[in-house]
Formats: sequence, structure tokens, C-alpha cells
Amino acid sequence: MNANESLVLKGVMELEEKKLVGFRVVCEDGADYSQEIPKASLALAKRKGEINHLVEPVKLIGAFKASDTTEDDGYWSCFEVTDFKDIPEGMVELTVPQQEYAVLGFRGHASRIFQVYEYLHEWMEGKGYSRKKDQWTLEVYSKWTESEDHVELCDPVGR
Repeated sequence: MNANESLVLKGVMELEEKKLVGFRVVCEDGADYSQEIPKASLALAKRKGEINHLVEPVKLIGAFKASDTTEDDGYWSCFEVTDFKDIPEGMVELTVPQQEYAVLGFRGHASRIFQVYEYLHEWMEGKGYSRKKDQWTLEVYSKWTESEDHVELCDPVGR
């Protein structure tokens, strides 16, 4: 980890149900996600003003399931809303149920996120938690730029 990066392990916490509105990204080749997710996030940020009932307009939320399911395949780049009324054209809605998560705050370059997940998974295993790959993983961004991200990684857990 370099001097511009930081990790803050927040432990295990329960997150309430989240109603999300945004874009769904589905790629045939998994390697394409690193190109397509930032494009979708920038497009969403440009159209944020069209989304009604925003909870926190400065927090972009990424959602995905680590398991291989075709129904929920892909990555959702979204904002949280209080209500699904008047969803803008071309956007989708997603409800993420209440869930227990292992949460790790990360500040650094997006290219390091896989290594940060490895650290979180090792911590979870050491504490006796297992990943729930069929549940929604959340990435809650308070800053996202080409040079730096501020994100809370929320990986669903069970015992």
C-alpha cells in the first residue's frame, strides 16, 4: 500500500434495505467490466438530476453478486432513492434486502480494489465469517475519480 492509500476495517454491521436506481452493466467478457463500469458511473453522475427521491446524492452505489447467476449477472451503478416513482428512461431499479455485511473503507486507486477485497476476505475468514456470494455486495463511493476512489466495500456475510 502506498502513502496515498488507506484502509479502515469497520467490522460487521447490518445495513437496511436499499432501493437503488441507475444503470445495469452486463459484459460478455469479465475483463470488460473495468472499462464499462466507469463509463456507466460517469453517465449516471451526469443524469443524477433526473433521479427523484435521492437519499444521498453524493454517494454512488455499485451492486453485484459474486455468484454466477444469469438472472442477476452484471454490475449495477446506482444512487439510493426513497421511492421508485418516475424512474428516468433507460435506468433500472434494484432492491437490495437488509443484510449483514463485513465493511472495509478504502481510499486509493481503483486498480487496487481486488487486492483490497482479498484483505477483507482474509479478515472475514479469520473471524469465522463466510461470504454469501448469492447476496448483493455493495460498493458505496463517496468519491470516484480517475486517480482516487473513496469507497466502503460491503461484502455479505454469514456464520
